[in-house]
Amino acid sequence: MPNEEDALFGAVDALLEQVAQDPLPPPAERKRLREAAGLSQGQIAKALDARRESVGNWETGRSEPRPPKRAAYARLLDGLAARFPVASNATAPVQDTAVRETSTGVPAPAEARTVSTNPASGAAALPAEGNTRPRPAKTAAAAAASPPVRAVRQSATSRRPGAKKAAPADTPAGVDPRFENGPLAVVDVEDGNVVAYCVGGLVLDVPAKSIPALVDWTLREAKLGQPKLSGPGKDADPLLVLTEAACERYGLPLTLTEEERLAGRLPESHKVIRQLARADWKLTKRGFGPWARIYRPAQGSVRACVQLCIPSWHALGTRHWGEAGQLPPAELARLLGTYASRVMTPRGSTAVTGLELMTALHPPTRASEPDANGVRHSEHNPGSLGKDPVDPAPCEAPDGHPVLNELNLPRFHVRSPAEKLFEEAYDWARPMTDAECTLRHLVGIDVNMAFAAGANGLVVGLGEPTQVKQPVFDPKLPGSWLVDLSHVDLSRVKVGKDKWADLDASLLPSPFTPKGERPEGPAWYATPTVAYAQELGYDVRPVEAWVRYDNGRYLDSWYNRLRDAYLATMADLGVDADLPPADFLTAMDGYRKRDPELALVVSAVKATVKGGLGKLRERPRGEGWKPGQPWRALSRPTWRPDIRAAVISRTRINLHRKIVKHAAFTDQYPVAVLSDCVVYAADGESPLDFLPYRDGKPLPGGFKLGVNPGLVKWEGTQSVLWGEGVREQFDAPELNLARYIKDGTVTDQDSGE
Repeated sequence: MPNEEDALFGAVDALLEQVAQDPLPPPAERKRLREAAGLSQGQIAKALDARRESVGNWETGRSEPRPPKRAAYARLLDGLAARFPVASNATAPVQDTAVRETSTGVPAPAEARTVSTNPASGAAALPAEGNTRPRPAKTAAAAAASPPVRAVRQSATSRRPGAKKAAPADTPAGVDPRFENGPLAVVDVEDGNVVAYCVGGLVLDVPAKSIPALVDWTLREAKLGQPKLSGPGKDADPLLVLTEAACERYGLPLTLTEEERLAGRLPESHKVIRQLARADWKLTKRGFGPWARIYRPAQGSVRACVQLCIPSWHALGTRHWGEAGQLPPAELARLLGTYASRVMTPRGSTAVTGLELMTALHPPTRASEPDANGVRHSEHNPGSLGKDPVDPAPCEAPDGHPVLNELNLPRFHVRSPAEKLFEEAYDWARPMTDAECTLRHLVGIDVNMAFAAGANGLVVGLGEPTQVKQPVFDPKLPGSWLVDLSHVDLSRVKVGKDKWADLDASLLPSPFTPKGERPEGPAWYATPTVAYAQELGYDVRPVEAWVRYDNGRYLDSWYNRLRDAYLATMADLGVDADLPPADFLTAMDGYRKRDPELALVVSAVKATVKGGLGKLRERPRGEGWKPGQPWRALSRPTWRPDIRAAVISRTRINLHRKIVKHAAFTDQYPVAVLSDCVVYAADGESPLDFLPYRDGKPLPGGFKLGVNPGLVKWEGTQSVLWGEGVREQFDAPELNLARYIKDGTVTDQDSGE
């Protein structure tokens, strides 16, 4: 009898599962419940014997669970809803929510999100769901400055066919109909079908059965891409991000072998590369790697090129993109789409994209005026670096550069400061004084986007250098100067017009060397460094110089683009540019947790700045290179170590100027400086405990709390006992504590042991 009852009950349960079609909570509520319980999508997928991507689709409304998983999922959500009810003062999410769309051409995701617009950049803001920290209200002036938005409705589960007609009537103004589906798409396999997740929640069916067919479909029907950033420039090529399922469907390996990883590409014998060759598609010199570019030679002004990004091949490095490569397709499309709309469509790593952004904003050539026959020709675009590379001055060339061959230096010769320009970021520290040891805390402050701020308004050389003997120093002329600055005494410096200050030079780093040591004789310096010696009130008399008479503010538009991207994304995370100091510190507390995806965009923007500047002096990357031979990067007009040196010089000088102003006013000196981080001893744990604010106003020319590039934020606080203990542990009285101030973790490897 019990067995018969069990069988009957089992049959009834099966029927109930088949008809269990009661409405599930809205997608946004599903995500809220999971996050409130601290569960990951992977955990739920494992419990329901489903794919993690499917759980992500259920939470965005792009698909619905089917029996028998639907009943189990509903039971889970009911249980979570009982434990984590919606707060009484919270607005419950709705199934079909109107979202805002701006004139940037990047629609907001179709899930329930509130989208704001940053007045400075006009970029669509994508704040997180379930944000537990209320965002500070905008002022009436800021609200009035925001461009108008219009409400639209789009089903989150709608899927338009791959081949579509002209842009619909409700396409936002300013959106190029050629690229109405956004700059990129994440290609995945769902229920056996290949689909492409675009920005704004749009999902396209992909009929392509092979990589060549996928490229052809992208160019003919997908309507993906991004308009050019500059008049003479080129439109950005569409980007396809292939998930593991897509790689498997198209015959690509899920991961590269060790040999392929070291080579950075698939072997030429791979079947997919043979397929491309048979279809007359070509690959760039980088081959078929994590960032592959597939093209056919341009026909006139018409380009035929598609870029692939393969996260499972480590295209999105965790150092700068975090766990972006593990996100569900829709969320990854949102993250990369936000970066693309505010910076540019990724062209490779953040470093590569940073460099490509410079070229996109200042293309090397432009169309000339029509000649007598009405024909236009390609000509140099003023303000750009041109299309041909230029050699650096010998002092600017890194070791092994071909221009050094003419100097006939002895083998293994180490060039001195009088032979080599060495402008690098700070790495300086000193022992604490007895008075500092009586204080309780070490507080670190960090300059926001320091190197971007250093590039803002900087005049850099555009053409070749000219050698000058016994020159008269000109602070407006970019170049490298051989000059003796050892006479500059920091114990008495000029801090304003006809205003001098007496300082304790032993507690200050020298502004002229990365290690903060006082120079001992003539050395090569970039223009900003020498100009600062004059600013401090001392004469400078260069012996020699390599200067660039063809110059300009090449990096201004690059800085503006990245600044706007950074500020817009930080505003979406609740950190506005006009917050008072205390409110700013509160807003910065845990801002990354409010929307982890947007926090990754912030990290990527910062990495784009540093990486792009680093690419200006890219070193050989294997390939059998030997000293004295050219390497691949030298063929680029954007290989410009002098520009990198000038930016770093100005960044270091900007920081030293603030340190001096702070010391002159407060008699407080830094304990350690690392790149853009400065550590002070203080009685309190907050930067407000030692920064001299009066009536909410900072010290003119000193440190100021805020989110704008060049202003500072709190980096971390540790106890003075911790600092002394770490230095004693490693027997290093001048161990740079700025390296560890963020979380206090120190390892033997970090300390150099």
